Amino acid sequence: MKAQHAALCVEEAEVTVEELRAALERAGITLPSLRIDPASSAREAPCPRVERGGCSIEVAPRLAAAQR
Repeated sequence: MKAQHAALCVEEAEVTVEELRAALERAGITLPSLRIDPASSAREAPCPRVERGGCSIEVAPRLAAAQR
């Protein structure tokens, strides 16, 4: 049961990352480093975290505007 729950958590995180990537793309923003943090998924009971990584100084204001 624990393995099934962990698999569902990882699957949900993957879907969420893709939804976030699509929403950012609609706003004209690309974050190439957007992904699931590998360390958070490597545990016995994964609790995935989304890693957005860094963005350029040109992208940062557009990201902030898209979140308003």
